[in-house]
Amino acid sequence: MRYVLILVAVAIVGLLSSIFIVDEREKALVLQFGQIVRVKEDPGLGFKIPLVQEVVKYDDRILSLDTQATEVTPSDGRRLVVDAFARYRISDVVQFRQAVGVGGLRTAEDRLEGILNPDIREVLGADGVTSSTILSADRAELMARITARARARARPLGLEVIDVRLKQTNLPEQNLDATFARMRAEREREAADEIARGNEAAQRVRAQADRTVVELTSEAARSAEVVRGEADAERNGIFAEAFGADPEFFEFYRSLTAYQRALNGDNSTMVLSPDSEFFNYLKSDQGAE
Repeated sequence: MRYVLILVAVAIVGLLSSIFIVDEREKALVLQFGQIVRVKEDPGLGFKIPLVQEVVKYDDRILSLDTQATEVTPSDGRRLVVDAFARYRISDVVQFRQAVGVGGLRTAEDRLEGILNPDIREVLGADGVTSSTILSADRAELMARITARARARARPLGLEVIDVRLKQTNLPEQNLDATFARMRAEREREAADEIARGNEAAQRVRAQADRTVVELTSEAARSAEVVRGEADAERNGIFAEAFGADPEFFEFYRSLTAYQRALNGDNSTMVLSPDSEFFNYLKSDQGAE
């Protein structure tokens, strides 16, 4: 009975070790002594010979590879550092196994990167491709050309390159300082031009304001002289009319005005000759003699 249980256990273990499962995200190779004997691409259960055959599974999903930044020189001679990534999948597991051996995805990605970087440099450094082209909307066409070249060269590896994209396109580190200095000088020049134009406009406004002040002052002075002249004429007319109506009263009024002006403020001392007519109206109550 004990031997029966052992045989049953061995049979169960053997059965379990002969079964393998492939899900929808994988493809599998059945190897016998390192040689491919069967390919299983459909998901589900598979069978192999225990202790003789082994199963190697590969990812059947779309994979991503970020390449190392590479330096390119477009036709205008302006060097750029390009950072790219690729989307790819294993299209033929048999060819993939034969190409990369036991290295698997690590070896495949190293070899794929060795394909992508030269293609990127060759396409971006071709005649007619400038740094402006790479940085413009035309880069989509350049990426399509890189993808087509990489797809053809990666096919012998059992890989299908789906897409290649440029993530970043920068200047080399040693050129950044010079570029920033040039940009700073350009902005300073623009600022100096703006300041000069502002000063010129301020000078024009200031000159116009000074001219307006002079014109307004001159106009005001002229109007004041006209008004003063009209007032003097009116005053003289009043004086003439008063003189014509009563010459003696007019003379008396003129004398009082002269007294007021002569004795204005603290000035109460005057030196006159005895025969002066200045105080005639003060010497007699009969008026001037």
